Amino acid sequence: MGVFDGSREEKSKEFRKYDLIRIRDGYYYVKSQTTNREYVVFLSKIGSHDTWECNCPDHMYRRKHCKHIRAIENLTNQQNQNREIHKVVLYPRKDVLCKYCDSENIVKDGKRRNKYGDLQKWFCRDCSKYFTKNPGFDKMKNDPKNITLSMQLYFSGESLRRTSKTLEHIGVNVSHQTVYNWIKKYTELMMPFLTTIIPQVGDAWRADEVFIKVRGQLKYLFSLMDDETRFWIAQEVADRKEGHDARWLFRKGKMITQTRPKVLFTDGLHFYSKGYKKEFWAVNRENRTLHIRHIHMANDRNNNKMERLNGEFRDREKVVRGIKKEDTAIIDGYQIYHNYVRPHMGLDGKTPAEACGIDVQGENKWKTLIQNASRR
Repeated sequence: MGVFDGSREEKSKEFRKYDLIRIRDGYYYVKSQTTNREYVVFLSKIGSHDTWECNCPDHMYRRKHCKHIRAIENLTNQQNQNREIHKVVLYPRKDVLCKYCDSENIVKDGKRRNKYGDLQKWFCRDCSKYFTKNPGFDKMKNDPKNITLSMQLYFSGESLRRTSKTLEHIGVNVSHQTVYNWIKKYTELMMPFLTTIIPQVGDAWRADEVFIKVRGQLKYLFSLMDDETRFWIAQEVADRKEGHDARWLFRKGKMITQTRPKVLFTDGLHFYSKGYKKEFWAVNRENRTLHIRHIHMANDRNNNKMERLNGEFRDREKVVRGIKKEDTAIIDGYQIYHNYVRPHMGLDGKTPAEACGIDVQGENKWKTLIQNASRR
């Protein structure tokens, strides 16, 4: 038996990358090494434990830990190892340098008090100058806690005016326009920084569109999401649904992730097929992405995860009663909130960024992101 198990282990390592296709959570297609057949490897719950099952004869009739299951285990282990190797950790900034000479030879020297809160004063022993330092929030009158709280409230579902009213309860009197200015300022600061971090996404991506209203006119938000980690990879707004060129969405996805998927799920719209052929088609089979266009509602080829993302954004859009301009910070800001701040039940309480190997430390993730973005 040991010889056979060893043989299965060796054969499992001979599977090529494109022979292992992830369809959804715990559900894979594995191409046979000897025939044109595809086997299904899936997670099954036995008692309180999850175990891999396969519909190949070796597993079904001999109840062996077959080479197909071993190949999937090797694949998932390798992906987890890659995420650990390339893991990115963003820490809250505690380093303070002199704003005049960049010296580290500084000491605390009391606090500057004003109606918006207290600011720590520093004294530089090298240039003998006093200064205040607030990484990421320099020259801002309000406390960073208030600014990040307003962003959290807004992207959690409150409107600008309701966010302003909520801040009044903690003694912060700002207008709804000020709240929007904060959101715009820091979204534009964070987005270029976050696009430089490469997420370790999975092999299956999903693309879909949802209609939105921009100044009362019908537009479409096209999104690209990783199936395994729920990471919202890329998005763009278009004037129409039919005839839109999806290649720019797919190209943006490749640039951000520095990779391409093995499987792309879309609906049957023709422009997805055209974009796929321009960006993911390859003569070499090993580099070719499998395009699955036939989405069904109830089986293994549904698009429920993508519909959930669309539903999230539609709920956000209803609160703001339509988007006022096409290049609004709301879409980019919600993408940041979805990826880096909001925990997902489907990921066991992790954020999509954590699932991709990007760990944002600190109790206030907004503050950590803003501080790290301000270093650029």
